[in-house]
Amino acid sequence: MHKLELKVPPPAVALLLAVAMWGLGSLAPHVELPPAVRVTAASLIALAGLGFDLAGVIAFGRAKTTVNPLRPDKTATVVTSGVYRITRNPMYVGMALILLAWAVLLSSAWALLGPLVFVLYITRFQIRPEERALAALFGSSYADYLASVRRWL
Repeated sequence: MHKLELKVPPPAVALLLAVAMWGLGSLAPHVELPPAVRVTAASLIALAGLGFDLAGVIAFGRAKTTVNPLRPDKTATVVTSGVYRITRNPMYVGMALILLAWAVLLSSAWALLGPLVFVLYITRFQIRPEERALAALFGSSYADYLASVRRWL
């Protein structure tokens, strides 16, 4: 299983899951919600997801560190300000929220498996390897950050 660690870009994982959610959504019965409610809820959730994504990217840009999730060993600094005071992984939170918005828009209970699978996959094959790499680079300062800020929310 280590072969999958840091190999698949998280946006590609999210895109593959979004397609799978669409497929599952077309096979399963739909949850009946008024279209206005469904679209409004999905839009608000997606906007929150985009907000987390953008806040994470902007914070990395300000810190002049890499946003490449496949090369955590190239990280120049641990970002602990802004959205990184709320979650250690705002870009992954954002992607999970966007997948949740897609599930709401699809109005399929089966599509809700997509965000769950994303969180499980990203935690195992992306976040944990990133944390090991950052712990090796930054030692006790990173350990202190891990102890003070949640992985997700």
